[in-house]
Amino acid sequence: MPRKQDGLPYEVHPTPAKGQDGRNIVYVRPASGMKVDMKELEAFCRRNGYGLREGELSLVFGAFMRAASELMAMGYRVETTLGSFAPKLALRREITNPDEVHNNDVVLEGVEYKPGKRWKKEIGEWLTHGFRKEYTPDVQALMANREYLEQALKESLKEGYTTVKRFAEQAHLSHYSARKQLNEWTKGEKPKLLLTRMGQLHIYTET
Repeated sequence: MPRKQDGLPYEVHPTPAKGQDGRNIVYVRPASGMKVDMKELEAFCRRNGYGLREGELSLVFGAFMRAASELMAMGYRVETTLGSFAPKLALRREITNPDEVHNNDVVLEGVEYKPGKRWKKEIGEWLTHGFRKEYTPDVQALMANREYLEQALKESLKEGYTTVKRFAEQAHLSHYSARKQLNEWTKGEKPKLLLTRMGQLHIYTET
């Protein structure tokens, strides 16, 4: 992990939209590749005196997920200090007439999460050293490197499928560039990938 005094590392990436000078407008996002898993989070809490014994955080998260899942399965939105959680629903097929929607047309797409206002306050208290600009990959160069993209795709397909988000993280691309490349692989007489739409989620598998 970086030292606290380093500041929050971020990257700069272009968007498809053009600015007044004719160049792509840019956006910022946290530096890619920086992750901690549950085990590392628990170790961090112990090192920094959060008063938790080994395994307690996992037990709390586990109990919360079981209880919240049960409540969401009943249709409740669960309000917590972390924010609110609610079941996210979708339809299996395109329907234009509300009367034609039946129970078996509805699927659980996932969980809708709305962050609580407390997050901004809590994170802001730790941002005493502001922000730190990281090296940002040249997206155009990455998109032109076929060998690099092929390897990134291979890594993101390890679970048998990939998504725009997963491929974007693996290839260090914006979601726009990742989606553009994935869709390119679904075209032609012998496409590399097959696209399956599940509501708003796009799943890519090898052909």
